[in-house]
Amino acid sequence: MVAIDQLTDEQFERHALELLQRELGPDGLARFLRLNRAGTGDYTRDREQWQKDLTLDQIVESIRRHR
Repeated sequence: MVAIDQLTDEQFERHALELLQRELGPDGLARFLRLNRAGTGDYTRDREQWQKDLTLDQIVESIRRHR
């Protein structure tokens, strides 16, 4: 088995899907894929918009609260 960090993105995706199918079964894999499909919109633009007024201290404090 090749180390995860040595796999190409395609190989990693195939490996991950095989693991999910083995652990969850075909129905569980299908459900996972349905729930985790790509959404719409521009996350980077939206994130910049809702974070534009935050200070570094506020961001650090938010990270600490969520740990």
